[in-house]
Amino acid sequence: MGRFPAKIDYENIRNARISENQARLASLGLQKTISELRSITTPVKSPKRKPVKVDFSSVPLRRSNRLKELNPTSPDGLVSIRRSLRLPLDQSPNGKVDDEEEKRPANAPFVDTRLCYSPNVSSERRCMSKGRGSVYDPVFGICCHFCRQKKLCGEEDCKRCGELDVEQPCLGKTDCSVCHSTNGVLCRACLKVRYGEEMEEVINNKQWKCPHCIEEEGSRPYWICNSSFCLKKRKMVPTGIAIFRAREMGYESVAHLLMDELQRQANR
Repeated sequence: MGRFPAKIDYENIRNARISENQARLASLGLQKTISELRSITTPVKSPKRKPVKVDFSSVPLRRSNRLKELNPTSPDGLVSIRRSLRLPLDQSPNGKVDDEEEKRPANAPFVDTRLCYSPNVSSERRCMSKGRGSVYDPVFGICCHFCRQKKLCGEEDCKRCGELDVEQPCLGKTDCSVCHSTNGVLCRACLKVRYGEEMEEVINNKQWKCPHCIEEEGSRPYWICNSSFCLKKRKMVPTGIAIFRAREMGYESVAHLLMDELQRQANR
């Protein structure tokens, strides 16, 4: 085997090259140029400003004209309050309505006809089925608790949706005989698919109760509302389109499927 060469002092060679390069830069006058460029690019730190303490007790607070209940541009100095189109104009400031309006069923909510509103509703509907309805209407349409579609129903004899008679209830939406709330408003399709009931039977049954009221009275154990809102409140995952799975398993509706699953979980 050959012998390794003698150890070379790399540190001395490196220092010699550094000195040679520095002498070359000095001869070319580049050292001064480099220092000038560094001074230009180096950011100058601005002095820190001392915080100024303000005595807010002596300074008037700025408030919105709506909070002041004053409007300088109005001749009477009052502020016009934004209202929903469903709320009556003579509603009291405490948020309550008259007893006559409180007794109205949920499938016939109050609509103030004095509002300047021209409904864009044509006599020819896009869908003649008695399902979820066909025409969206933000004022006369009634929202279903499950599908949340504020549409006019497709019922032939419904004067509210056909003739826009606000004094008549919607025949394509249910109304709970106990709570008369929006929780009991269901369209024909959701009533059949999600709970297995027919609209004609519900209309003829004056004592019909929504799933919320049935659960509260306990007449049908494990019978719950399966809307996404109500399931999320129970910390349950919404079912989505579960009617196909329910029918394949032999259940009448999604509610019957959930009722059976909850009962089996409770008996474990």
